[in-house]
Amino acid sequence: MKKPLGTFAFRIGTLLSAAAFSVLLSASKGTAVGFTVTDLGTLGGSESAGYGINDSGAVTGYSYTPGNAATHAFLYSGGVMSDLGTLGGSNSLGYGINDSGAVTGYSVTPGNAANHAFLYSGGVMSDLGTLGGSNSLGYGINDSGAVTGYSGTTGDAASHAFLYSGGVMSDLGTLGESESFGTGINDSGAVTGYSVTPGDAAWHAFLYSGGVMSDLGTLGGSSSYGYGINDSGAVTGYSLTPGNAAAHAFLYSGGVMSDLGTLGGSYSLGYGINDSGAVTGYSGTTGDAASHAFLYSGGVMSDVNPLGWSYTEGRGINNRGQIVGGGINPQGQYHAFLLTPVQVPEPNSLLLLGTGLLGLLLPLKREVAP
Repeated sequence: MKKPLGTFAFRIGTLLSAAAFSVLLSASKGTAVGFTVTDLGTLGGSESAGYGINDSGAVTGYSYTPGNAATHAFLYSGGVMSDLGTLGGSNSLGYGINDSGAVTGYSVTPGNAANHAFLYSGGVMSDLGTLGGSNSLGYGINDSGAVTGYSGTTGDAASHAFLYSGGVMSDLGTLGESESFGTGINDSGAVTGYSVTPGDAAWHAFLYSGGVMSDLGTLGGSSSYGYGINDSGAVTGYSLTPGNAAAHAFLYSGGVMSDLGTLGGSYSLGYGINDSGAVTGYSGTTGDAASHAFLYSGGVMSDVNPLGWSYTEGRGINNRGQIVGGGINPQGQYHAFLLTPVQVPEPNSLLLLGTGLLGLLLPLKREVAP
């Protein structure tokens, strides 16, 4: 007896839904083989660049305004780039963004008198002040709204890394006598950056935690610079190699600084790191023909330069694996970009899925046969 058509349709729908679920499972277990690229555009001028990204994919950076009259910090969210304005002067730039969408960076003050670190939250840009000097810049912000960066000290005698929290800007000191710069902060309040060493002999990457600034050393050369830190306290940046022959991106974890290598060229620099330890930055390609954004994950550095783009720099990476940066797009414009990972099923998963569907549909064919 022929099965009712409605029953057959229901069975087909159920089986295809199960098959679709299998595809989703396979995709979630697959590997990222590429990225989709989104050109974030500008605020009306010719140029933009992205520096910070949060876990929702919101981005901050800078863009020229119409007529290239000024550079302004922006917040890119939901497909729209919004101008964050300034502290009263002509220019501003966004560096860091947290998961609430709060942004830090720097802006020129009224009369273009100085650059000051800002915190943008709830539609308002607030001046974070200084450590007593003329200028300050904000670089990193955590989910509690704590900010790190650097500021001139009293009399502009030096620039020191700071931690801004609870309305107070605190001086983090240095590894040596004069200078330090804070660049990244995690949700525990640990800070990375770089500072002069005793005797102002060299610059070294540091990790500031529990009130102590620790020297992270180098890859064998004289200097190193820390830029990004994750919630486990792992740090990325770059260091000179032995003999100061080149600058290479590093990953500092468990007390060890590891060389991430290059994309075939002589140099690489690490800027952003997520909680899985994936790093982005940029590297020279073979023969130093160009600089390309990279993704370092699972012990491998991969070239993620988008098709048609050139001279790209990865600046930030979130916990979804999205990368933000800047580069020359196919139209020859330097624009901010957002790379979003594309997941595909493993080939054997597709074979198993096809075999399974065939096995499921053959019995159905017999059920509807006269």
